[in-house]
Amino acid sequence: MFFRKQKYDSTGSLSKLAWVRFRKNGIAFSSLVFIGLVSIIGIVGYWITPDKTPMVNEQNLLLATLRPGSKVLVLKVHKNQEIPKRNIFHHLLFGQENKYSIYPISSYSFSGDSIKIKEFSKDSSGLEKAFQLADVCFPLAEKANLVMDGTRISFTSLDGKTITTSSGELKKQILEQNIVHKTFFLGTDRYGRDVLSQLIIGSRVSISVGFISVAISLLIGIFLGAIAGYFGGKTDAFISWFINVVWAVPTLLLVIAVTFALGKGFWQVFVAVGLTMWVEVARVVRGQFMSLREKEFVEAARALGYRNFRIIFKHILPNAMAPVIVISAANFASAILLEAGLSFLGIGVQPPMPSWGSMIKENYAYIILDYAYLAILPGVAIMVMVLAFMLIGNGLRDAMDVRSVD
Repeated sequence: MFFRKQKYDSTGSLSKLAWVRFRKNGIAFSSLVFIGLVSIIGIVGYWITPDKTPMVNEQNLLLATLRPGSKVLVLKVHKNQEIPKRNIFHHLLFGQENKYSIYPISSYSFSGDSIKIKEFSKDSSGLEKAFQLADVCFPLAEKANLVMDGTRISFTSLDGKTITTSSGELKKQILEQNIVHKTFFLGTDRYGRDVLSQLIIGSRVSISVGFISVAISLLIGIFLGAIAGYFGGKTDAFISWFINVVWAVPTLLLVIAVTFALGKGFWQVFVAVGLTMWVEVARVVRGQFMSLREKEFVEAARALGYRNFRIIFKHILPNAMAPVIVISAANFASAILLEAGLSFLGIGVQPPMPSWGSMIKENYAYIILDYAYLAILPGVAIMVMVLAFMLIGNGLRDAMDVRSVD
């Protein structure tokens, strides 16, 4: 005997059914995939950014305000200093100092044991410079003792080794490795820094602020809301009074006050935003606990002699998490906006660490000039991220609504 296949497995958990329904929401699921991709790009940032220096802060005023897609010929001259080698994880988190000095050039020529260049300039008025071939290819000691013997060149490297080569070999190495075309896919800012690299590393700040501040708000909000809703009485009255006091203070002003108290910096922004976002979580959790504490399964747990904290966190809290998850998605968006606002005001993430808010602050004056994209690009990035989190929140709300029927 055959039976009609049910749309959902009746034995499936509510979380599984909610996930199935969420995946069927194309817009919300696409937003989740988009945020996942942005998070991955932010994590592996220094591996894929054109500028791999710490804080993507390689400045070159000759390359200031280049248009998106600009290509420039550059000469890479080896620095005559020891650059510490970092392991792969340090490079992933903090970048790696460039062992070359970058010279944008418009033309070059070889003359004996040196290379002559004309620096890049938008009006073709670049200065002319000359470098020894060995100085371009190797880190030389303070007293390199360059010796020219016909076509052979001998010199001392920074590590004390004596290297003997020829001018022809050095020219070949320079042509293959030291003279390259550099492409700026999204252009450069007024300091000559790569905009694409700043956007990629700046995404770390927004995503990190979202995760850490929401985690802080959940820890505080769930604890206080659960205690107030479960015990009631004077405990509920005191916590509710405290929630209302914090709720009455404008969020941005409270964030600014906390930031001034903790100081300016990277982790201070996380704490400041997290300490101001717990109020809404606490109010929702309190309401959920007040409606659930009289249910039969709670009475049964009390009759079995379970302790209050076990009943709160193991029995009631899992049944109250659906609206909290939805609020957390909205809080992600709020955290991104708050961080961008603080950085724009100069009291958030401090230079040279890139963030989307600080990028807007540095370039907002270009809105009325020919380089408006310098401020528009980080603004669009903030808008898209906030929109994605709001769409996820709407999708979660619909997926966890037990009253809706497909």
